[in-house]
Amino acid sequence: MSEKQDQAAPAQSSENESSDAQQPKSLNGRPDGTMAEAESELDLDKEELEEAGDALYPLTIHLPHEPNNIRVMVSPQEQVHELRQSVIELPSAFQYSCFHLEHASERINDFVQISDVNGLGPEAEIRLVEDPYTEKDARLHVIRIRDLVGAAGDRTDTLHGVLPGVSLFDGVTKSAKDTDNVQASAFDFDAPAKPSTLIPEEEEPAPKTVKSIALSSWNPPPYHFRQKGHLLYLVVTTNEGEQHQITSHVGGFYVNKSSNSKFDPLPRAAPKGHSAHSLFTLLGLISSSFSGSFEQLLQYNNRKDPLATFQLTNAIPSAPWLVPSQSSSLCAHTADITRTQEGYLISGVDNTDTLRDWNEEFQSARELPKETVQDRVFRERFVSKLFADYTDAATRGAILVARDEVTPLNPTEGRDAQIFVYNNVFFSFGADGVGTFTSEGGDDAARVATGKDVNGVRIVNQLDIDGLYSPATVVVDYLGKRIVGQTVVPGIFKQREPGENSIEYGAVEGKEFVAADERFAPTFAKLSKALRVKKHPVWDKDGKRWDLEASVETKGLMGTDGRKYVLDLYRITPLDVLWLEENGGDEGEQKELEYPHRMTVLRPELVELVRNQKWSEWINKEVARLKEKHQIKSKDEQPSEGEKSSEGEKKSATEDKATEEDETDASKDENKEVVAEEQINGSDFDFSLNPDVYSGQVPQTEAEKEELAADEEQVRNACKHLRESAIPEFVNDIKAGDLPFPMDGLSLTKMMHKRGINMRYLGKIVTLCEGSRLVHLRDLCLQEIISRAFKHVAGKYLRYLPIPLTSACIAHLLNCLLGFGLNSKPTADIDESLKTLYPEADLAFANLTPESLRQEMETQALRRFKYTLDSEWYNQIKHLQLLREVSLKLGLQLQIKNFQFTSASSAAPATTNGVNGHTNGDSKESKKKKKKAREGSPASISSPTVAPCTFTPDDVVNVVPIIKDSTPRSVISEEALEGGRHSIMQPSKRRIGQELLLESLTLHEQIYGILHQEVARAYSTLAQIYYQLEEKEAAVDLAKKAVIVAERTLGVDAAETLLYYLNLALYMHGSGDSKTALAYVKHALDLWKIIYGFDHPDSITTLNNAAVMLQHMQAYHESRIWFEQALAVCERVVGKQSLPSASLLFQLAQALALDNESKSALGKMRDCYNIFLQQLGPENNNTKEAETWLEQLTQNAVAIAKRDKDVQARRLRAGIRFPARNAALGSGAGVAASQPTSLNQPKSDKPDARSIDDLIKFIEGNTAQKKSSSTKQRTSRGGPNVRVAAAAAASAK
Repeated sequence: MSEKQDQAAPAQSSENESSDAQQPKSLNGRPDGTMAEAESELDLDKEELEEAGDALYPLTIHLPHEPNNIRVMVSPQEQVHELRQSVIELPSAFQYSCFHLEHASERINDFVQISDVNGLGPEAEIRLVEDPYTEKDARLHVIRIRDLVGAAGDRTDTLHGVLPGVSLFDGVTKSAKDTDNVQASAFDFDAPAKPSTLIPEEEEPAPKTVKSIALSSWNPPPYHFRQKGHLLYLVVTTNEGEQHQITSHVGGFYVNKSSNSKFDPLPRAAPKGHSAHSLFTLLGLISSSFSGSFEQLLQYNNRKDPLATFQLTNAIPSAPWLVPSQSSSLCAHTADITRTQEGYLISGVDNTDTLRDWNEEFQSARELPKETVQDRVFRERFVSKLFADYTDAATRGAILVARDEVTPLNPTEGRDAQIFVYNNVFFSFGADGVGTFTSEGGDDAARVATGKDVNGVRIVNQLDIDGLYSPATVVVDYLGKRIVGQTVVPGIFKQREPGENSIEYGAVEGKEFVAADERFAPTFAKLSKALRVKKHPVWDKDGKRWDLEASVETKGLMGTDGRKYVLDLYRITPLDVLWLEENGGDEGEQKELEYPHRMTVLRPELVELVRNQKWSEWINKEVARLKEKHQIKSKDEQPSEGEKSSEGEKKSATEDKATEEDETDASKDENKEVVAEEQINGSDFDFSLNPDVYSGQVPQTEAEKEELAADEEQVRNACKHLRESAIPEFVNDIKAGDLPFPMDGLSLTKMMHKRGINMRYLGKIVTLCEGSRLVHLRDLCLQEIISRAFKHVAGKYLRYLPIPLTSACIAHLLNCLLGFGLNSKPTADIDESLKTLYPEADLAFANLTPESLRQEMETQALRRFKYTLDSEWYNQIKHLQLLREVSLKLGLQLQIKNFQFTSASSAAPATTNGVNGHTNGDSKESKKKKKKAREGSPASISSPTVAPCTFTPDDVVNVVPIIKDSTPRSVISEEALEGGRHSIMQPSKRRIGQELLLESLTLHEQIYGILHQEVARAYSTLAQIYYQLEEKEAAVDLAKKAVIVAERTLGVDAAETLLYYLNLALYMHGSGDSKTALAYVKHALDLWKIIYGFDHPDSITTLNNAAVMLQHMQAYHESRIWFEQALAVCERVVGKQSLPSASLLFQLAQALALDNESKSALGKMRDCYNIFLQQLGPENNNTKEAETWLEQLTQNAVAIAKRDKDVQARRLRAGIRFPARNAALGSGAGVAASQPTSLNQPKSDKPDARSIDDLIKFIEGNTAQKKSSSTKQRTSRGGPNVRVAAAAAASAK
């Protein structure tokens, strides 16, 4: 049993290990590649990787001004422009931005590798030489200096939203430093979720270095001064209140003679005539306070972790769904005239600086060489940055299209058929504007097709097939509209001759005509092989047969640039025929309830899983055949990495055996015992599916009909595998704890997709959820069904609504969904003046009532998930969690307040109704919220409606876009990570493994940039590896980085962020800082309340680990409270008679013994023993250990009781009086009383009934307990929750 407790801390590790299930674990980014291939690549590249990792050396850079020289460490693989960036980020070189580097009096090209510079090696000297400015250089210099000196005001960004990329980590860490052990363990387990957890603390404003830096009203320079080298005119107001007009000249910046009313841009005379090459230097000359205030600004910025303040360049920052009120200093809107001038400063007068030929850049990037490691790193980094820039530009354009800011190319067409080109990106709506998807389901089908298409493009980008090109694609959901942004394929708009089509391969004009240009066949064959797509015949409207490599829906287009483009990748897998047969509607009422579209394709992950299963079966048959034929004993081969399964999926034992056999094929030539003819030839195995079955194909001959029937049977079997294996296994794995328990809709979606399960099967999963643990999965699936149903209903009302009316619509929909407890008949709060401005606006949402909204949502749930919601489902929802889900799905940013979901008068009955939810936590949460009902924000009462509503239009601060992009992952960084992982497990290769791990970290940072969600996952994975290698400091450092980067890119309340906090807590505890670890645990628990609510199954491990941490801090009483909480949650989630409950009872008994509660400890150990006896039998080691402890505790209790009676007798003879129990026992009963948790109620029954014997035992039993606790030293590793009463009682003792 002690082994169980010793595993308490690693239990958290396993939980978090599975959290990384979301990250790709495959060595090779190519679905058809095997791990063996990737390993061979690694073997080839290890030497190069090692060279790349250990070749750092110092350089001296001579500066034109003080401090005159600096030293930097560089890698020969770095580009010179990276060295430039490193230089200007050093405080001693802030002033430089327009310069070049020279070595041996030769100018160095910025775009070569350092190793390519002749004679540049360790201890070399480089000179920094200031260059003359161009207008573009001057503009960018002004932007950089404004940001650097804190002169840039807040920016209103339609893409990023309010408080983008915020991090809470520094605040959480700071709170830990200001606490003692008692405060560190104090946590109110039953308090309702606090939305304020997600909001960073308000800070004092940053020190001002200058009042303003702006473009002067005299800008731009007139022609004759432009000829003299004048570039810009600026006006600077210093902290001293002086205003200086400044000329930006090709030679630098100087104070000129102009004023607001007089123009004279020539240099001013001394003593006020200052000049410098850098504006930064000039500011120090014209303002005496600048240097001191800038130093203060640096100190202010250094209070935070640098990762929390760096700007995100390769990722869109996460936008929180809850934001502070607009009066908060975090959202303060400051006056800054230059904010309106930034567009000019960034893009120039003609806005040409930012216009890019996206398609040419993407396709040229694909054609970059990839022979060496350096080539691959450069290529992948370039591609990653390019995709990040494109996603940013396309999303901004999509928002403008959605807000009617862009003129369509075809304004006479219907709204949904209009197309746009903005910033060289082609935009269209994800709707069936031209009738392409009429037979498939219209707008619903078109919407799904765009989502499937972007996923298909991502897969093609990941495969990286030579000679095959695809347009970069981004899908943006914004206020009910779905907008697709694609790069413009050359020739797609070309006018064709009559009878000539732009499509050279695949279906043309629906499926009436088919093209099959042979030039596309070889590249499409490579694609289809990787995607498990079978070469198959299709027939056009005349019955003519065409043999295609890909689905008829997948099209090939020859661009005018001579490149072969693949388009329309939404049908790379077959239809889920069983779903269509079950849910296809007939006429009448049934028609209204049929599934909304026919685009019910299987997921690529499922196809890969089925392929792996077939491969395993085939291998086993081949092995059996060979064994039978030759009676060769099976050889215990060294296991290799095996056939790669989709996205790092775990393989079954048979798969492992199969892949092991496959990997040994490569070495069988050298195996003299087996002749070549007897080898298992992997190329004989073939698995592929026909994606066009069940989609209207009409074969002409009997042979064709038989072939199609066989293809149909294959697809039907894949669909059966989904229903009969994938879904039940998914549910059973969660039940057994083999999969981490999902926390919210996003983590549930990722887990289902990883297993190849479509979200339309949520209803089926709900029906499979039986048992106490799966009740929680059932509720989470139901919440996801409800939130998705609401998303579809809301999208219908928002889609064509004018932007200024959307806040009123969203607020009314939320009131109908969540606020009916406060106001059962909410009315839409629509500004009358806006109504008159948009007389044609469809205000149908105003007629919605809670009842009609529920009816619409129930219909959506039935149509899309084939699940009938319970008649009282709306009384069983978790309000805050559902609000979070719908906000994340719609991109809402809501103003934080104490959301009032019920009225105060109905608090009592509502509490009783709250028990409709299976979780006690639900009713507690609503009860607490009702007690605070009147504490809601005044904004909730300020609405002009008759009765107060939970949400008002003012609460909807902003809406951010939901983005799906086609960015591929970096293959080489994952190869290095996986190679390091596997090498480090082998003692002989440990050094190489560590070097590969370090190299993978460098590669992740180089390719993605430091602030990227893939980098956060790499940090987390490496932290786990280093912790297991006892490199605890490195593990803590990496885990901190993982937390901050995840907060800024995934969200402060993302499920992954929470798990990274738990990982970090574990590593901090392992490195000896349990107090700070507890602060992270408590923050994670607060996040858990917001994300999931109470009683998340995985929180049991976390509570248990926190108790162990407290025991290490010798806070025995506090640890007991946390153990009690863990046990209570475990009993509610798994059951009182379960083995996890028994394990926790064992630990709780030890904690009670350490807390001088030997009688309670005896009771808990007896309960533990009974469960083990019943579940495992008397011979099990756990049962025996519990029995031994039971005997020890019983003997101790008898000895203590006997001695206490003697003490009592002596004291009574001496006339000593005893105080009341509660007064003496503040730490015992007092804590129980101060904790209104239901889990403590049953446990307090025994202590409350204690006799005077127990009281004497408590007062006098310290020595006896010391004796008994000494026997328990090996297991005392726990710790609970602390109250001030506990500390008082402890000191009293």
